[in-house]
Amino acid sequence: MNRGFRSGFVAVVGRPNVGKSTLLNALIGHKVAIVSNKPQTTRNTIQCVLTRDDAQIVFLDTPGIHKPLHKLGEYMVKSAFHALDDVDLVLWLVEMGKWTPADEHILRELAEVKQPVCLVANKADQINGEEQERFLREMTLRRDFAFVLGISAVEGTNLPALVQSIVDGLEEGPQYYPEDWITDHPERFVIAEFIREELLVRTEEEIPHSIAVDVDEIKEDPQQNLMRIRATIYVERDSQKGIVIGKSGQMLKEVGTGARLQIERLLGVRVYLELWVKVKKDWRNKPGALREFGYE
Repeated sequence: MNRGFRSGFVAVVGRPNVGKSTLLNALIGHKVAIVSNKPQTTRNTIQCVLTRDDAQIVFLDTPGIHKPLHKLGEYMVKSAFHALDDVDLVLWLVEMGKWTPADEHILRELAEVKQPVCLVANKADQINGEEQERFLREMTLRRDFAFVLGISAVEGTNLPALVQSIVDGLEEGPQYYPEDWITDHPERFVIAEFIREELLVRTEEEIPHSIAVDVDEIKEDPQQNLMRIRATIYVERDSQKGIVIGKSGQMLKEVGTGARLQIERLLGVRVYLELWVKVKKDWRNKPGALREFGYE
């Protein structure tokens, strides 16, 4: 172990759509979590790693904490709180200038947490300086935080200060993962998430949460110098299948093109992506289906 080297595990919590995945992608410098303007984008606890010469931070990006409406929602909330069990520090993300009943609920839930809790107010670019200061002062009265900081994940404001504050809050420890290691998820998971993100961007309201993606096959084709990937998009109703495919298959084609470009950037090779759409009725309430799609 390097003398003076600090390391630890940091859980990132917060209500849906507050910018957790955007923040982690900005901190890591690689895309490891999908981002959309729709709440509850993250379904699994994603582990990603930031390594410096003097420290290593292992982040757990938790699903947004919300009142669950179905079995998938219950899994997501349970997953979020389970991530707090073995961490060194909790990073709680709220929206600058906006305190909601959901935040109040999380405050109560965090009352039992013994690890240091840091409060980070995101989207500082949307509020003027005076309002920012007033909001942060109010936050310091709500509980004893390890530190309180305003940031903008989109613009990068105060991100170096955030990383340094986290490192300062960690104890000396080993480098858990190699320097070039950024996530513990296999390629299949990340590819499925890229496809799901393209669907989230293009579909409306309820449909995104009815979607699951399963990567059926990843096969190298040395003769063509490309990677062949076959994936199935699952929806809950026949009407949703029609929307995902689109008129003359246009929606599915756009999703495939967007996902393929992301996958090619990830893998550094040309990709042939084949997408299929199937109906698996009411899958979000079926434990067997949740296990099949990796939610258990």
